[in-house]
Amino acid sequence: QVPLVESGGGLVKVGGSLRLSCAASTRTFSSYVAGWFRQAPGKGREFLAGIERNGISTTYADSVAGRFTISRDNAENAVYLQMNSLKPEDTAVYYCNLRFGPLSTMGLSEAGSWGQGTQVTVST
Repeated sequence: QVPLVESGGGLVKVGGSLRLSCAASTRTFSSYVAGWFRQAPGKGREFLAGIERNGISTTYADSVAGRFTISRDNAENAVYLQMNSLKPEDTAVYYCNLRFGPLSTMGLSEAGSWGQGTQVTVST
């Protein structure tokens, strides 16, 4: 398990933006694919975005494609999620994930390491 710490959540109005960060404590950060998930009250954990080890290939859930952008900095052992045009339905706890395996399987399971999450609340 890799220790992960998310930050950057908060309260934002509809249409606003937030940038989430995830700091990983590992010397082999570039060996992992990375992703972001969220969990709203009473719902299961939802895959949002994933990024390949080299930071070039990305994948997004339909619910956030075009609004959210995932990126990573392997020199800083960090993953980011830029969230724009936020909606009330984006309100949730957001989690960072690191795992081995192909990026294409990231949305299919809850494998790997998880942070404690950061709360995002979008108000009307």
